[in-house]
Amino acid sequence: MAEETEFAPGDGPTSGISVTLTTGTLQAIRERVGRRGVSAYLEQAAQRQIERDNLDELIAAFDEAHGPADPEAVAAKRARLTSRTPEAGAAA
Repeated sequence: MAEETEFAPGDGPTSGISVTLTTGTLQAIRERVGRRGVSAYLEQAAQRQIERDNLDELIAAFDEAHGPADPEAVAAKRARLTSRTPEAGAAA
């Protein structure tokens, strides 16, 4: 039995599968990319979701180790990054 090679999201050969979407979702995708762009669109969407899931896991691990971030400190740092004044009560 051959060992399966693991690939990072976006790497490796393509593989066909069947996906079920609601009609409205499929119509919206086709309006954006046309009939022949659906697979590429879904590939990119899946990659973004994997990135978000991985980030959520990192944040959860950080919170478990260090406690949740202070909302006021996050607002102050966000204001520095965006050159805006922090709003009262602003949270991450």
